[in-house]
Amino acid sequence: MTHRAFVRSAGPAVAVALALLALSAVPSLAEIRFGYIDSARLFTDYKAAQDAQARFDRQVQGWRDDAAEKEKAGNQLRAEVRDQSPILSSRKRQEKEEALQKAISDYERFIQEVWGPQGRASQENERATSDVVQQIRAAVEKVAGEKSLNLVLDAASGVIIFADKTLDLTADVLTELKAGAQGATGP
Repeated sequence: MTHRAFVRSAGPAVAVALALLALSAVPSLAEIRFGYIDSARLFTDYKAAQDAQARFDRQVQGWRDDAAEKEKAGNQLRAEVRDQSPILSSRKRQEKEEALQKAISDYERFIQEVWGPQGRASQENERATSDVVQQIRAAVEKVAGEKSLNLVLDAASGVIIFADKTLDLTADVLTELKAGAQGATGP
């Protein structure tokens, strides 16, 4: 029996009792203090995040260059097989076709190893951002503690449809991140 069916069959008195019971288990809205951040802006404006993204982008460009080189080699072999096939002996043609198949296989394996679901790109992105995410989390927790907040949401996730701009903690978190970065590098 679904919740709605139960409430309809039990009558209005039981529905009111269930609502009061549910509300008593939840702290009053006046007791809940919350704010939000914009993690996309944090990643855009925080220098450590920018540096991590730049390192990752350089690595990705290297993989793209390697993939383009492998693809070019495969295309060159494909053209050779197509153009030379009529004049090659069957043994030489077979060798060229085997080399072409190996080049295609190497290219596809490389693509999967780098950009597949558990590929190096995914792993490197996780590694590059994990430190930054931990720093952001620590700064959010510190700002939330200083402001006595119970809950901090992320506007970048699309969960927030509307919020008063005074609840936006992004600038405070950026300030905390920058102060922490200066403390780590300064005297």
